Amino acid sequence: MAIPHHPSQTELDTLCINTIRFLSVDAVQNANSGHPGMPMGAAPMGYLLWTRYLRHNPANPDWFDRDRFVLSAGHGSMLLYSLLHLTGYGLPLSEIKQFRKFGSHTPGHPERGHTPGVETTTGPLGQGFGNAVGMAMAEAHLGARFNRPGLDVVDHYTYCLVGDGDLMEGVAAEAASLAGHLKLGKLICLYDDNRISLAAATALTFTEDRAARFAAYGWHVVEVADGNDLAAIGAALDSARAETGRPSLILVRTHIGFGSPHRQDTFEVHGSPLGAEEVRLTKERLGWPTDPPFLVPAQALARFRTALEEGKGAEEAWNGKMAAYVREYPDDAVELKRIITGMLPTGWEKSLPRFTPLPKGMSTRLASGKILAAAASRLPEIIGGSADLNPSTYTVLPDGGDFEPLSGGEEDRQGAVGPVWGYQGRNIHFGVREHAMGAILNGMAAHGGTIPFGATFLAFSDYLRPSLRLAALMGLRVIHVFTHDSIALGEDGPTHQAVEHLAALRAIPNLTVLRPADANETAVAWQMALARRSGPTALVLSRQNLPVLDRTHLASADGARRGGYVIREVEGGEVPELILLASGSEVSLVLAAEERLRANGVRSRVVSLPSWEVFEVQHREYRDAVLPPGVTARLAVEAGSPLGWHRYVGERGGVIGVERFGASAPGDVVMREYGFTADNVCRQALRLIGREGEPA
Repeated sequence: MAIPHHPSQTELDTLCINTIRFLSVDAVQNANSGHPGMPMGAAPMGYLLWTRYLRHNPANPDWFDRDRFVLSAGHGSMLLYSLLHLTGYGLPLSEIKQFRKFGSHTPGHPERGHTPGVETTTGPLGQGFGNAVGMAMAEAHLGARFNRPGLDVVDHYTYCLVGDGDLMEGVAAEAASLAGHLKLGKLICLYDDNRISLAAATALTFTEDRAARFAAYGWHVVEVADGNDLAAIGAALDSARAETGRPSLILVRTHIGFGSPHRQDTFEVHGSPLGAEEVRLTKERLGWPTDPPFLVPAQALARFRTALEEGKGAEEAWNGKMAAYVREYPDDAVELKRIITGMLPTGWEKSLPRFTPLPKGMSTRLASGKILAAAASRLPEIIGGSADLNPSTYTVLPDGGDFEPLSGGEEDRQGAVGPVWGYQGRNIHFGVREHAMGAILNGMAAHGGTIPFGATFLAFSDYLRPSLRLAALMGLRVIHVFTHDSIALGEDGPTHQAVEHLAALRAIPNLTVLRPADANETAVAWQMALARRSGPTALVLSRQNLPVLDRTHLASADGARRGGYVIREVEGGEVPELILLASGSEVSLVLAAEERLRANGVRSRVVSLPSWEVFEVQHREYRDAVLPPGVTARLAVEAGSPLGWHRYVGERGGVIGVERFGASAPGDVVMREYGFTADNVCRQALRLIGREGEPA
């Protein structure tokens, strides 16, 4: 028996909703791979949102003041691809037919930069939810900075469609907690409450009261009993848009695989095609022609394509508002346009401090704090914070204010930066929420108009590794400050002492890792990080003091721009018989060892290698000039896992690294006990050149 259309739906509504459903079903069946169930159940809310609420222009997917839509439940990608195709984005039907095929613009999970209209790469559940929180934060911040009476030039909503899996993941819980605290009233999440996960009914694992949980977070919560009831969904969206002081969660009770006679409300329809026979039966049950596949009725297409004219009108209205803004606030308009494009002002780096030689030195985390503060004074788009570690990571922006809701927090503002309290503040207090911090930073970067940064200890980079990986996959301009970078941090012991983390970060494609040797290399590293627009950067910094190297006797720190450089050459320009390589805090150690080796008649070259990724993209001639192939006696020194260093030292070289966990003791004691001394470096170096046993 065919299912009649819902009383809240006109015949045209039902036709449009079923068009979404069966484009999704046919694409998954054609690929023989995918997740048809979610698009089948969530099609009504997707249709309603995209045709009546979402302000967007399919002809210009990057229009800055568009509403953002995040499909956090990325396995339901065909819902998004169907909506993008139907509303007129540059995603033709031929691409829908190539779903999950190599080289298509319809990959299994949505990918930012690959498919027009996809705002962020989703797939790992909960990440998209965190991204949406970051987008809403960016919108709130930029609106507070640039909007003027009668001229709200940054004024849009962030919508997010989430599933049960998203709300199970811890990253979403962290992000939801912070969003509720921040009172992000223009963040609206639709929850596809179908009560089925990939492997089971959620009754086996997920029986908490989600509405009560989000209400406790400080969210506005609305429940819709029937996912096919357009009137109820519309009323819920109206209520959410009217609620300006809280983010909104709309729980929509849907049925996964809606319409399938044998698969509806089963976990089998979550992650597997229906099968040819079940596709036929489902189409018959919903009154849809069984042939041809990929049918798009002209009447439905015409309804969806009204988005083109409406989007054009919305963007033109915004352009008119911007023209008035340019006339009344020309300086602000220039600044807004600059940060939207992501360009940095000419000469901004001249504000950065230069550090004079200082044997006692300073930690690179402290130098980084001074550099960041100076950069932020010239680049107001810099915004960020730490996972409750500002006193340790030195990542406060002085006088940058606090990104907080205007109301709340009056009773105790310990740790506030000031003087500003509100969304225009640039210091974000993430709390102890590394997972959410990473996802939120990605959302802010994807939104545009900001250069976001986050900070924590290097050992805790594991907490935000999924977000780091996604930032690299999307090519987002995000900066991570990782301090306490080795066993040298000392008494906190092995739980806090990074060992394998540098190797793990270096393994992520398109993540640039920079571990500077001293304060001046740190300044160069910050310049590189802020200028980089094609992916994230990790700055890896020391807790312990390091000498500010005397560059009158050594190469300029500008050599770090090429990832690796000869910081000290053999005197007289002779060919070296040994190359000492190091990054970060161990560069000063090998420089000290080189002096002893020189006294013993050993011709040593010292190479600082702060970034493998940057060094690897240099021309072969340069790399060979730094590491001559003919010099095979090479010793690398780094207070971390030696994994990967053999690409630089070769079969005849050696590595002094850390292949076990650290220990709780003063940092200098731990370093000594683990072999990071000039004596040990000299001994190992002499062994490599066949002079083992000589005094070091």
